[in-house]
Amino acid sequence: MKVIITGGGGFLGSRLCTKLVEVGKLTGPSGVAEPIEQVVLLDSTFPDLEIAPLVSRQVCDIADRDAVFEAVGLDGNIAVFHLASMVSGECELRFDDALRVNLDGGRNVFEAVRRAANATRNTNGLPRLVFASSIACFGGDVVLDSFSDTSKQLPRTTYGMTKSICELFINDYSRKRFFDGRSARLPTVIVRPGKPNAAASSWASGMFREPLSGVDCLLPVHRYQCHPMTGYRTVIDSLIALHEIPEAKLGGDRAVGLPALQVTPNLASQVLGQIAAERGLQLGKFVDAFDPRIQSIVDGWATAIDGTRAIALGIPQPPTLNQIVLHYLMDFCTPI
Repeated sequence: MKVIITGGGGFLGSRLCTKLVEVGKLTGPSGVAEPIEQVVLLDSTFPDLEIAPLVSRQVCDIADRDAVFEAVGLDGNIAVFHLASMVSGECELRFDDALRVNLDGGRNVFEAVRRAANATRNTNGLPRLVFASSIACFGGDVVLDSFSDTSKQLPRTTYGMTKSICELFINDYSRKRFFDGRSARLPTVIVRPGKPNAAASSWASGMFREPLSGVDCLLPVHRYQCHPMTGYRTVIDSLIALHEIPEAKLGGDRAVGLPALQVTPNLASQVLGQIAAERGLQLGKFVDAFDPRIQSIVDGWATAIDGTRAIALGIPQPPTLNQIVLHYLMDFCTPI
């Protein structure tokens, strides 16, 4: 079977690709495990990194319908992971682009998979599509202490609105038997390597990444700000686990909120201090650099996620915050 990953040039997309090549198989439209013969990465840009022989890269703007249709093709023996998206901060500043990329682009992907499924409907079952949604789907005038899969969605950002709409698309496309869709509602993913990006949650990785590099972290939110977070290793495992869940177990609600830790900058500072003391690391400092725009976005997000349904479905729980930081050090920093 062929696996297609949109956003394949990004952090999660590239790591998902590596994991899938390592695993070597997924449940196909046939309903049984099939070997992965090809992985196609779609993105607007790619890093100059070596890839495995069965992996190919294709520069593709998901807002370009023809390009997406050509990339997906007519073979319905596929699995699709749709990760491509503009991030939260960009969406607030560029509303029309957010609709073009996140909504039009999402529908392009969904329609391309629908066409491929229909082309081979007589010989295969439905291909599975996993969409990377977000806890930004939640919000409201009063933010609840905890949100679950049954909570009403009242996103307070353009980013969250586009994710929520795509979740509804996937529920309906699945109901109509266009494909077998699933949405993974992601908490903020830490610790992302590299430089800060335009996401309103970029500080969540920065408050670990910068101090561990000996650089001061400019913190745009309150130090007591509580936010749901999980490790990137857990997210990759969760995307694959969600793909593998039998359709009958999901029912009509295809969006599953991933379990998360509740993390504050104060807790992050405490964990970093413990790890630094144990391993003789020289940390950079937290520097308060309050940004009302970022704080106002974060204020509209969930502070805790009830992952009970995900855990019952077999989605992994995140490890401790200490372990997540150690994973980052092992994967992206000098040996510890």
